[in-house]
Amino acid sequence: MAKEERPLSGPELVQEVCRRIRVARSYWDAHNNAACRRERDRALALYNTLTPEQKDQIPQVLRVWLRYRSEKYFGAHRTPPQKQQKKRSR
Repeated sequence: MAKEERPLSGPELVQEVCRRIRVARSYWDAHNNAACRRERDRALALYNTLTPEQKDQIPQVLRVWLRYRSEKYFGAHRTPPQKQQKKRSR
C-alpha cells in the first residue's frame, strides 16, 4: 500500500526534521558520505521551511551539526562528488 503524500506541518514537521538529521548523522558515523549528503540536503530543505519558533524546538546538538559542522564537509566550497566510473575488463 502506498503511503498517502501530504505536506507535514506543526510538530510532525519538527519530528521529521529531527529524524532526518539523526539519519544523516548515522550515515556520517558509518562513513557513507553519499547517503549522508542526500539526507542532509533533505533535512536542510525541511529545516528552511520551519518558523523561528519551530527551529527552537529542534535540539541544539542537531541544529549545530546540520548548519555548521556538516557545512564544513558538504558546503558549496567543497569539491562535488564525482561519478564512479565502471571498471573495464580486458
